[in-house]
Amino acid sequence: MDFVLVLHSHVPWVLGHGRWPHGSDWLCEAALDTYLPLLESLRRLDADGIAAPVTIGVTPVLANQLTHRTFGDELEGFFAQRLKACDEAPASLSQTGDEALLPLVAFWRERFLRLRLLFRAIGGDIVGALAELARRGRVELISSAATHGFLPLLGRDESIRLQLFTGTAEHRRLFGGGPSGCWLPECAYRPRGPWNLRGGGGSARGAVRRGIDEHLSDAGYRYFFTDAHLAHAGTFLGGASDIPLGAERFDAERHEASTVRAGPAVRTPYQAYLASERRRGAVATLVRDPRSSMQVWSRHQGYPGDEAYLEFHKIRWPGGIKYWRVTGPGTDLGNKGAYAPDAARARIAAHAEHFTGVLSSIAKDPLARVAVAPFDTELFGHWWFEGVDFLEALYRRLPQIRAVHATTASAHLKGHAPRQAVRLAAGSWGADGDWSMWLNDRTAWTWNRMWPLEDRFWTVAPEALRREEARPVLAQAARALLLAQSSDWQFIISTGAAADYAERRFTHHCDDLERLLAGLAPEADDGARARARDEAKAQAWRDSLFPDVLDSVEAALA
Repeated sequence: MDFVLVLHSHVPWVLGHGRWPHGSDWLCEAALDTYLPLLESLRRLDADGIAAPVTIGVTPVLANQLTHRTFGDELEGFFAQRLKACDEAPASLSQTGDEALLPLVAFWRERFLRLRLLFRAIGGDIVGALAELARRGRVELISSAATHGFLPLLGRDESIRLQLFTGTAEHRRLFGGGPSGCWLPECAYRPRGPWNLRGGGGSARGAVRRGIDEHLSDAGYRYFFTDAHLAHAGTFLGGASDIPLGAERFDAERHEASTVRAGPAVRTPYQAYLASERRRGAVATLVRDPRSSMQVWSRHQGYPGDEAYLEFHKIRWPGGIKYWRVTGPGTDLGNKGAYAPDAARARIAAHAEHFTGVLSSIAKDPLARVAVAPFDTELFGHWWFEGVDFLEALYRRLPQIRAVHATTASAHLKGHAPRQAVRLAAGSWGADGDWSMWLNDRTAWTWNRMWPLEDRFWTVAPEALRREEARPVLAQAARALLLAQSSDWQFIISTGAAADYAERRFTHHCDDLERLLAGLAPEADDGARARARDEAKAQAWRDSLFPDVLDSVEAALA
């Protein structure tokens, strides 16, 4: 049986939109806690001749930030802040009687210095370092929609095409080749059928719209991933026992009771399928395995909740350093014990051994061809501090398991071309397995504003493309449209974790788009057009991403 680990890397556009608590620090934390440690582990495994064929997705908006002119300075400043906290920690800990935590200061200092050295050794180019591993066949890199837009809810098919075409173009520009696979944002899918959302997408309202898989095929993708319940291959993962819904992202859990009532599985999750009964041109879909995913996904039933692991939620301020361990289920933050790195390392080895046992058990199923374990990359190292070390331990152990073969998604499909076609259900991997985390009473206003803006953009785009002086304005309008479409804004609003920030960001990008569209409208006079050109220049300096976006606009209209 093949084993395919998929890591989906994504941070919304935050450069130029503040630092702490929501802004570039979000990106820098992900780089320091996850991307650099993961790169370090992959390079170490490579040097030791141990295969770790991870399938790594990097959203275009994240890749643009990691290669942005300001990112290096932002991360260097973040390293400096963390090292300063280490310098100040001894006196601070002594003042509060926490001298027992002093040995952990050296632990953190060594880690920060080591990862800063790695960042400098690769010339600050995380994207380039990943691309080099991919060129050498050590990992597979896949893409996603441009800004992680929630594709099933976008009001216009042109918007879906723009998200996907920009995704493939940016991947080719930044990583040096076209991606075979696509991570659908939020694993959100909609089959071919009528568009019935109230108030949605003027020109598309009531029409039969193409399925998301058809758009993927148009964009050149050969496969994507889906949750088991969408393929009728298992119960919705978040509906199992008392696991908090929405915990796929550990920063914002949703604790409401699940309303999912999934029917019995009618097919195995352990093989790939053609994602449409319309076989011609159908893309493949790989199904999320509930059993192996649960071991890592659940903080309450899986590995991240082990008492020896670092506690994410207890942080010492000022400085932002964590000194405590999980300690036990339900332990109050005030009663957390001191973190012990050696004890945590012992648990990592035990959990890697247990995970290979889970895979071996799955492999005994005569129908099992592949077990697919997809996760947010940021779960490893950031939310689950020991997660990257767990992955390294897992790949060091897997060669000993004869029944399980680690491979990439593309390599599996090359050897096991899917033959059975399925009609996937509409839904996502979010709370309740549907779209309710993104469309609900708290977020409906965002879609009611977005859908008319989509209509206006696609109405003016054809004529603006033909006018040379309007093209820079249209390009920035496309960027503003894509940024407003990020699924992160509705997700954050729904969880309530930082709703004011998400509301402000969504409104900000919509306002930007409104000002640009005013200068592109057929009735705009010379003054309005001049103001729009000035506005586009100002926005482009702050939100400078997707340099070739007009190529994708033209492709979306074709």
